[in-house]
Amino acid sequence: MKIVSDLPSPLTALDRPNSYIGRSVPRPNLKRLAQGRAQYVSDMTLPRMAHVAYLRSPHAHARIVKLDKSKAEKALGVIAVVTGPELAKVITPWVGVLTHLKGIKSAPQYALAVDRACWQGEAVCAVVAKARAQAEDACELIEIVYEELPAVTDPETALDPNTPVIHPELGDNLTFERTLDAGEVDKAFAESDAVIEQTFHFGRHTGVTNEPRSIIADWNPGEERLTVYQGTQAPHMMQNLFAKHLDLAEHQVRVVTKDVGGSFGVKVHTYADEMAVVALSKMLKRPIKFVADRLESFVTDIHARDHRVRGKIGIRKDGTITAFEIDDLTGIGPYSVYPRTSGIEANQVVNLTGGPYACPNYRARARVVFQNKNVMCQYRAVGHPIAVAVTEGLVDLAAAKIGMDPVEVRKKNLIPDDAYPATAASGIKFEKLSHIASTEKILSMMDYKALRADQAAARARGIYRGIGFASFIEVTNPSAAFYGVGGAKISAQDGATVRLDGKGAIFCHTGVSEQGQGAEAVIAQCVASAFGVSMDKVRVIMGDTDNTPYGGGTWASRAAGIGGEAAWQAGKALRENVLAAAASILQAQASDLDIDNGIVVNKGTKTERITLEEVARVCYFRPDTLPPGFQAELVATRHYVPRAWAFSFTNGIQASYLEVDTDTGFIKLLKHWCVEDCGTVINPQLVDEQIRGGIVQGLGGALFEHCLYDERGQLLNGNMADYLVPMAMEMPDMQIGHVVTPTADSELGAKGAGEAGTAGAPACVMNAINDALRPLGAKPLTDMPFTPGKVLRALGKV
Repeated sequence: MKIVSDLPSPLTALDRPNSYIGRSVPRPNLKRLAQGRAQYVSDMTLPRMAHVAYLRSPHAHARIVKLDKSKAEKALGVIAVVTGPELAKVITPWVGVLTHLKGIKSAPQYALAVDRACWQGEAVCAVVAKARAQAEDACELIEIVYEELPAVTDPETALDPNTPVIHPELGDNLTFERTLDAGEVDKAFAESDAVIEQTFHFGRHTGVTNEPRSIIADWNPGEERLTVYQGTQAPHMMQNLFAKHLDLAEHQVRVVTKDVGGSFGVKVHTYADEMAVVALSKMLKRPIKFVADRLESFVTDIHARDHRVRGKIGIRKDGTITAFEIDDLTGIGPYSVYPRTSGIEANQVVNLTGGPYACPNYRARARVVFQNKNVMCQYRAVGHPIAVAVTEGLVDLAAAKIGMDPVEVRKKNLIPDDAYPATAASGIKFEKLSHIASTEKILSMMDYKALRADQAAARARGIYRGIGFASFIEVTNPSAAFYGVGGAKISAQDGATVRLDGKGAIFCHTGVSEQGQGAEAVIAQCVASAFGVSMDKVRVIMGDTDNTPYGGGTWASRAAGIGGEAAWQAGKALRENVLAAAASILQAQASDLDIDNGIVVNKGTKTERITLEEVARVCYFRPDTLPPGFQAELVATRHYVPRAWAFSFTNGIQASYLEVDTDTGFIKLLKHWCVEDCGTVINPQLVDEQIRGGIVQGLGGALFEHCLYDERGQLLNGNMADYLVPMAMEMPDMQIGHVVTPTADSELGAKGAGEAGTAGAPACVMNAINDALRPLGAKPLTDMPFTPGKVLRALGKV
């Protein structure tokens, strides 16, 4: 895959001597990971550690009539067999609601089902044994009688009066509803030359991380302290939740996150079986380990998407978009996932639909309903692929209706680059975006005119190729307005503590966490650049609530923009402290000194004055030689949170060129482009890796991935043989370009880049497919994933 690296030089404010900002430096952890020397939870063994396996419900909805565990308790190696009511005495249930999502509701969820199982795969009993195999064998000895209950599986009928209510105490199956009406929508539609309506479907899919969810909980009754080793994206959040529901003080809980084999949002939620692990450890007073197997992952890892959106757009003959309207319906499983809630994705769809366009008339309704399927919640690019696909799909259909090039329609309606700050019709505020510059850049990269000529020549030969575009915006660097304002203990700020060791190296402790995305490299680049040492002199410590500043962790493309800024500020502060100490030793003015490549130098002449090792030696081991009253402080802590803007939005545009075999329905991806503006790019290679990885996941949802259920709520393809994930051979060459519009809310000016690829890829592939088939009179394809069968049905061949 080809990478375009056309980034400008770093900003003047960041242009420190030998700065790493804007450089593609290797990840510090690369050698260790490549040698297989990572340490995942699966690798860990503790003294007296036991293993837990769960008996899971085979029914989507069933009452537990009888559970006899006597045979299982006598099985080889079994330590304990614990039921839902027994575990509920140790750990309290939780309810996934946020106060700023008006009216959202959910039922209490328990670590193990107490009287009912509400989805196929919900754990109803736990077996703890000396070995995982022994625990699994004993699960088969549990005698359980279920009374199968009606399963609510179709979101379209979930609110019908004749549909059973999953949680009768809530009154109905509606979790959350939001409506929005901006401008004069009806008038705008009435004055349009064309009004296009289309229904879009988005199939359920899930993260399929390389490393399954994993956790070891170790309650030490002597210390009255719980240590949890967990593959999580947010260690401090989990510390808070474990303490809260085990009735402990936060200082009694330590969460350690070492290496994590991918997350994508899957590992940022509260899972009942993981809460059961910490409760079992406290109950049994010994370490308990759980690693989900792949089959468990499919029925318990959060699912995402699963939306039905009815969309409507108005347009004039000159290409002016007059109005957008959407009606979004999504099913989320039987519970709103804690603590982020399952209402956020639909809320994002309402916020982001129509976002890139200067159209003031917008009406939206979103309804989130309960159903007896696995729970749904945030996954990479929360809501973005839905909002972008609906918006961009409608734009393309409108362009075709009036006979205008889809690029020209976009250029006519995108918010101009000189019109910021701007506010979308949904009320979302944008600091500074670059839609027009991004569009012009991608057209140049792909040689749009030549590509259209190639498409026409192929059609003349009976080969049907299509070109699709998708402009997008992405939420990054979220402030407390995302979760904290709703009452969730999810930190929007992040901190970094840096210290000079006795040999002149730097230790940086940060609240963000490494999930495989390269956060360790970015933090090291920020500290090394701000302080003035080479990166090999910086050691980054993360993922330990005992040893890192309080922070939000890694989610919503925040690690570089928030955690990186905290590290940058901490590095600057430590530099000032060290220069003060050096000046004291040298009997000079600190303002006349600087640090360059690990040496204290004269600021103007760069003459070397003293090494960092010597500064550390004097301050740590001979402080008696320093002037009276001077105390060296060779450590600094800084925190950062965005303040001027609730979110730092990024933007960009993607394009796809593909070929559709009209006889078989198979789609061949020929080439993919993405121009992305994430502000200051700290590490171009990592940014492009994130974009390409995001595109692959977006293509997976568009073409391959789909969690298929039957009418009884049974997952039909919960295994790696039947659930299709995109593979390297299916992926096209990807060309990445950048426009750089830094945020003024931080010195670095960095925004996030982790979700941009996923946001735009499904939409541009959808538009490219429809562009390819339009000459054949095919019905628009708007039901993801776009399988060969759906293509043939659109062509009327099956």
